[in-house]
Amino acid sequence: MPQNNAPPLAPFKPSLRAVWRSVASATALETGQSVKQLEQKLQNSNQHRFAQVKLAD
Repeated sequence: MPQNNAPPLAPFKPSLRAVWRSVASATALETGQSVKQLEQKLQNSNQHRFAQVKLAD
């Protein structure tokens, strides 16, 4: 039986921009606001209320 010598794949980590887009589009569906407007709010560094909180890997 052949052995699998390939190293295990590292888990995919989405970019911060992709996370912003995902959150903005989900919020837009619920609130009826513009995705672009919500994305800009997320990107605005002045509104990072929980910048010290890190998400789990």
